[in-house]
Amino acid sequence: MNAGALLVVLLLVFSIMGIPICFSLGIATIASLVYGGLPTVVLAQKTMTGMDSVALLAIPFFMLAGNLMSGSCSKKLVDVADCFFGWLSGSLAVVCVFASAIFAAISGSGVATVSAIGGIMIPNMKKEGYKDGFTAAVASVASILGPIIPPSIFLIVYGNATETSIGALFMGAMIPGFGLAVILAIYCVIYAKKNGLKGKPLKPAKQVAKVTLDGIWALFMPVLVLGGIFLGIFTATEAAAVTCVYTLFIGLFIYKDFKVRDVLGLCTEAGITAATILLLVGFAKAASWVVVAAKLPQAILDGFLAITNSKIIILLLINFLLIIVGMVMEANAAIVMLAPILLPLIKTLGMSTVHFGVIMALNLCIGLVTPPVGTCILLGNQIAKTKLEDTLKAAMPMILISVIWLLIVTYVPGTVEWLPNMLGK
Repeated sequence: MNAGALLVVLLLVFSIMGIPICFSLGIATIASLVYGGLPTVVLAQKTMTGMDSVALLAIPFFMLAGNLMSGSCSKKLVDVADCFFGWLSGSLAVVCVFASAIFAAISGSGVATVSAIGGIMIPNMKKEGYKDGFTAAVASVASILGPIIPPSIFLIVYGNATETSIGALFMGAMIPGFGLAVILAIYCVIYAKKNGLKGKPLKPAKQVAKVTLDGIWALFMPVLVLGGIFLGIFTATEAAAVTCVYTLFIGLFIYKDFKVRDVLGLCTEAGITAATILLLVGFAKAASWVVVAAKLPQAILDGFLAITNSKIIILLLINFLLIIVGMVMEANAAIVMLAPILLPLIKTLGMSTVHFGVIMALNLCIGLVTPPVGTCILLGNQIAKTKLEDTLKAAMPMILISVIWLLIVTYVPGTVEWLPNMLGK
């Protein structure tokens, strides 16, 4: 067996066995190095090289910012969204979707989004008569906007792995991310009308202005982060540091969510999560070297081209592969593992690395709400305290919508490339 193929098989087996993904990757890599007669020192060298990247500093910073913003900030974002969308049928579900989209532009994490927004919206939706399974489903599926809408941790990992501009990736993800938010909101309205869920009375302009002004500090965060990156004022890594300083300031002095003594605990929590991702990225760099050295990418390229020369069918097969992988493998590991394997094929098809990066992130985000991994849907289900089968049943239409949107983004390059091209990135 090809050493690269052995690595992929071992990784899947270890993941299914429940071994933590970063350790699974490390064990699979060292086993493949020994099997293939390759130098084992590569594991240490490539692991350190993989983690030694300034761009990856953005990950712990954005995670810390998400922790700092998970209190009053997330509630104020929900209040603002309620003022503007509360009159719609199924208003609480719509508010959950758009509040998740706004929070996504701060945290970059699906887990942080479902924890912060789902933790507020799920109990409120249940009080208003929404079915338990639907409340967990809408909060979970809306949370996948976190890793799509910039700043996206998935895109940072992909950009580092493929040496693609993170700024261009962020711009390319804007239309796919917010487009999915709008489509999910439309589905919520249709669902609400079908199930007799009505909206709230339209709020007076004075109240809307008051709530918006009260939440202006939280609302300014996405403007600061994305505006600074898109205008070239600072890089994604610098934006992450600026975000932390800003969230620390408003958390301590404006919203007063925490005290100085609480900051160390929040930093520790973010650091532990970020360390896991960085170790994963490091091992994945070594694993990618094994895969490339074993010429697995060329074998896959030849295999796809032997099946068909049709770009449409090849892209469909790639999406199918990524969806299956996303169901059983942690997304960051999948990105760093599969991106180098699939990149030669993508370049043969004439697709840009920015377009493929957004497709890959969107595809693997769907994996966050599909078992057996399904981190976000499991967390949303836990918050709602309902049966997983009820949550999955309610989530299926939204997952199907997400897959259809994925195919649109795949076959219409302008959905990704228009904004970066217009802004010259």
